[in-house]
Amino acid sequence: MNFLGFGQSAEIDIVFNDAENRKTAEVKGEDGKIEQMLLYYDGETVSGKVNVTLKKPGSKLEHHGIKIEFIGQIELFYDRGNHHEFKCLAKALARPGDLIQHNSYPFEFPNVEKQFEVYAGSNVRLRYFLRATIVRRISDITKEVDIAVHTLCSYPDVNNPIKMEVGIEDCLHIEFEYNKSKYHLQDTIIGKIYFLLVRIKIKHMEIAIIKRESTGTGPNMFTENENITKFEIMDGAPVKGESIPIRVFLAGYNLTPTMREINKKFSVKYFLNLVLMDTEDRRYFKQQEITLWRKADIPRYHAHSQQQAAIAGHNTHPQHAPAHLVSGPPAPISATPAVPVNDSNAAGTVPSESKMGLFTRESPNQEFSQQSQDSLPTSPMTPPSMSIERGIGDGAAATSTSPVLLSTTPPPLPVAATIINATTTHETDPAAEQKAAEVEDLLESNEQAENYVEDKPLVVAPVTTDFLDDA
Repeated sequence: MNFLGFGQSAEIDIVFNDAENRKTAEVKGEDGKIEQMLLYYDGETVSGKVNVTLKKPGSKLEHHGIKIEFIGQIELFYDRGNHHEFKCLAKALARPGDLIQHNSYPFEFPNVEKQFEVYAGSNVRLRYFLRATIVRRISDITKEVDIAVHTLCSYPDVNNPIKMEVGIEDCLHIEFEYNKSKYHLQDTIIGKIYFLLVRIKIKHMEIAIIKRESTGTGPNMFTENENITKFEIMDGAPVKGESIPIRVFLAGYNLTPTMREINKKFSVKYFLNLVLMDTEDRRYFKQQEITLWRKADIPRYHAHSQQQAAIAGHNTHPQHAPAHLVSGPPAPISATPAVPVNDSNAAGTVPSESKMGLFTRESPNQEFSQQSQDSLPTSPMTPPSMSIERGIGDGAAATSTSPVLLSTTPPPLPVAATIINATTTHETDPAAEQKAAEVEDLLESNEQAENYVEDKPLVVAPVTTDFLDDA
C-alpha cells in the first residue's frame, strides 16, 4: 500500500518527561512476554511530548488534527471484540492542517486517578496506555505506549490470625494456625500444624498457594485456578501431639494484590491449600483464603531525612535519665547554670544535692557532714558564719561550714610592745617595774606548762588579760 501512496507517511514517538529517573516494573504483555514499563501510582501526573517525524523530508502531510489519550481498559479474552474502558482522557495537540516538517507536541495529564492496578491473567487483562493519533481522511496513524500502575495500601487496621480445627471424624483431627490473615507481597507466612488425633497412616503433607481468577458474572462466569507454588512440609507418619512449623516467603513469587469485583468484571483471590496424602494415595485438603496487598517502598532519601529530623529533635530537647535508672528524685528537664561562690554571701547557701551533668544524685556524705557541723565546736578565732569552699567530686556539697580544730599552743599574747614601752617610758616608776616582774613570772610559768604538756593531756584554760589593764 505504501508504493500506491496509501501507507503511513509519518512516524509517532511518545517520550515521557521523567523516563530516565522513574522506576520500572515487569508486566506480562499480550503475547506472554515480560516487558519493562514505566511505573506510576494513583494521583501522579503523566506528562511528556509527542514527536511526529515525516518519512520523506520536504513532503506534506494533511491531517484533521492530532490528539493524545490516556486510557484505562479491561480486555476479556472470551470477548475480544469488546474492550471495556473505565478511564479515558483526551487532549488535542494540533488543529487540522498540513504538516510539512518534523514537529514535537508537549502534553500533560495532571493528577490522573488510577484506581486499579495493571493485571495480566489467564482470561483477563487490565492495562493503562497512552495513544497518540494523527487523524486522517482514510486511515489514522496511531501509536500506543503502555505504562505500569501499582496501587499502594496502608497497614490493615485489623489483622487477626487464622486458626481452625479440621479433620475426619474419629480418624484425623488437626489444627492449623497462621499468624495473620492479610499479608503484603514481601511478607512471610508463619504458622503451624498441630495433630490432635491420628488414626490413619499419613504419607506426607504439603502446602500450596493458589490464585483463583474469576471473570464474568452469572452463567457466563469463568474460573481459573493457578498453583503459584507448592512444597512439602512433612514426610512420614505423624503422631498425636506433634506440631509441624510453616514458613513461606512470598517475596520470591509473582504475586499481585487481591482484587475484588474490579469494575464488576473480574476478581483475583489467593488461597492457602493444605493437602495430606495417606498410604493409599487418598488426598485430604483444606483451603483458607488470605488477602494480599502492596506495601509502599520507603525511598532512601526519605529515610535519611527522617533520620536527620530525629537527630535534630534529639539535639533540641535535653537528655534526661529515666527515673528507674538513677536514685533520688528525677532530674530536671533544663540544666541550672553554675553560680560562682561569693565568700561574703556564702552563709546559708549549702546545697542539698550534688549534680553530675544532668543526673541528680543524693550525696552519700551529706547527712553526716551536716550532723558533724552541728555537733563539733568551732574555734573562737573563726566566725561561725565563715564558709570555706571545698572541691567538688567527692560527693560533698560545694560549700560547707568546716570546723576549725584547736591548736596545741595558746595564741600569742600582745604584751611585748607594752613591756618595751613600759620599760623605756617609765624607767624610774616602781609600779611599772613591779608589773614587768609579774609578767616575767607569768611567762616562765607558761614555759613550764608547755614542757609539762608534752607528757600530760592538754587542758586549755581561758586566758585572762585583766592584768594588762592600767591600775
